[in-house]
Amino acid sequence: MSLSRPLRTVLITAALSASVVLGACTFQPVYSGRLAQTAQMPLAYAAPNSRLEQIIYTELAFRLGRTSLDSAPLLAVNAVPSIKAPYLSVTANPNTPHEAIVTATLTITPRDGGGERPITLTRTATAQFTRSGQALADSAAEIEAQERAAKAVAESLRLAVLAALSR
Repeated sequence: MSLSRPLRTVLITAALSASVVLGACTFQPVYSGRLAQTAQMPLAYAAPNSRLEQIIYTELAFRLGRTSLDSAPLLAVNAVPSIKAPYLSVTANPNTPHEAIVTATLTITPRDGGGERPITLTRTATAQFTRSGQALADSAAEIEAQERAAKAVAESLRLAVLAALSR
């Protein structure tokens, strides 16, 4: 069975025009190249005091950019973790659900000599995990949940920083 001549002509024309349109497209990696090398915002970061603060600083620097200029605003984070058992089970199951809560307070201190006041932002994020009664597994689950919550807090703080510095 062969295609009729007009239908064949339409299909060939569509294929050629699609290749011309797609040939004009270019692709660029999102997390490397020119976009990743240029800082979006000139920000400086304080030294982390804990692993959770280090995660938050790393996420913020990756998403917002980093500079070593002395006049760049300084971001300082204070992260406080806590653990909560959201509910208790009546069953004899040894697995108990818990929540890791990370509350982070970020202070943006202008250092350009303009006399502006520091901006303080506070965000909280939670992540669930399960304790099973095995010490090593419980510890690993708690640490992993705290790190997930810290990454979620970092994303929330990133959006708050963008909003605060865009005014």
